[in-house]
Amino acid sequence: MSQQAETTDIKKKILATGIRVGTQVKTKFMRPFITKASPEGLYMLDLDITLEKIKTAAKFINRLGADNLIVCSGRQYAETPIEKFCEMLNSKKLLGRFMPGTLTNPSLPYYIEPKLVLISDPQVDEQAIIEATNAGIPIIGIANTDNITSNLDVIIPANNRGRKALATVYWLLVRQVLIERGELKEDESMKYEIDDFETKITEEEIE
Repeated sequence: MSQQAETTDIKKKILATGIRVGTQVKTKFMRPFITKASPEGLYMLDLDITLEKIKTAAKFINRLGADNLIVCSGRQYAETPIEKFCEMLNSKKLLGRFMPGTLTNPSLPYYIEPKLVLISDPQVDEQAIIEATNAGIPIIGIANTDNITSNLDVIIPANNRGRKALATVYWLLVRQVLIERGELKEDESMKYEIDDFETKITEEEIE
């Protein structure tokens, strides 16, 4: 299968996941990634740019080593996607509240020195961005239409609020890292599907 046909296939597969559905707000930082507004007034992200940025991020991760990457999120819906991502690539995860000093205070027992940081939402994961910036660590960030992205080195424009959308971004990123490594062919299936990356909410949590 040609790369163009494979890209078309992937786009068909992920269009229904809401990956390109933004918010009713757009920042100057995210304007280049927006194509139009939906009839409901939601700004829509350019899926072609998203896929290109995922390729850029995958190259970055492989260059510095997935085992030198920490993946952060204070967002509940990002937990399962990050767990699966880290399981497949042997990266370190930091879920929930980002403890101050994690990247900047060597005297703390939980201090770490990654070479790369991946965050799920610039607003929710602001502390991680501040510390990575202060420590001179490059940052890859998933950013929605309303996010401020001035301190991100690689921006992946995508819906970072929806369960299915977050699962899709992390699934695409793992897949691309493995393709870049030569461990997966363009037309080959991974052992996990997008559904496996999705955070499931129980009946008790809904109530």
